[in-house]
Amino acid sequence: MTFVLVHSPSLGPSTWAPVAAALERRGHPAVVPDLTGVAEGGPPHWPRVVEAVRAATPAQGPIVLAAHSNAGLFVPVVKEGLGDRVVACVFADAHLPPERGLVKPGQDGFLPFLRELAGESGVLPRWTDWWSEEDVAPMLPPDPALRDRVVAEQPRLPLGFYTDPVPVPAGWDAVRCSCLWFGPPYDTVAEQARQRGWPVLRVPGRHLHHLTDPEAVTDAILKLSRRS
Repeated sequence: MTFVLVHSPSLGPSTWAPVAAALERRGHPAVVPDLTGVAEGGPPHWPRVVEAVRAATPAQGPIVLAAHSNAGLFVPVVKEGLGDRVVACVFADAHLPPERGLVKPGQDGFLPFLRELAGESGVLPRWTDWWSEEDVAPMLPPDPALRDRVVAEQPRLPLGFYTDPVPVPAGWDAVRCSCLWFGPPYDTVAEQARQRGWPVLRVPGRHLHHLTDPEAVTDAILKLSRRS
């Protein structure tokens, strides 16, 4: 199986790089599609997410999708774009899509905060600039080079990215779906996953724990992606 690690569009592919390396060391092929350009060209944005993932994914063989943060909301359309090759979906500290319909990458309660950040330009600052240094610093990796790369590759997304609806095809969750969570506020997401009957596993940490403890996160993804 190839593990396709989908980063939050608010961040960049380096956030999954340590886990991809850990998977490769254990003999599991892994790719990290680059979504940093998906907001270029205006809405709809989701087809460019699908195309970026498809372009980075090997043409043959089964696939495990692992998505972080609001990339979870794109899993149904990505899965549809990859077809029956997807055998499992792991939501890693990620938002869960509904069973069908439409979903916005920005939740209604969060949009006023984003509108204030975007201001008159309609363009948001980098994700790490949304929060105080005190909040952000503990989430970033200790390796200075990796830390700098994670910060530098963040896109500045338009506010419209978060209000542009993403379709959710019915039946997308017919494969094995599971939830890996690190800490609040994703405890509420973990409870939603339990109510759906999904396997749920916690690796305690902050929202970017896959950067700071990739071995533990890799262990969890491998466990959750097994079919038995």
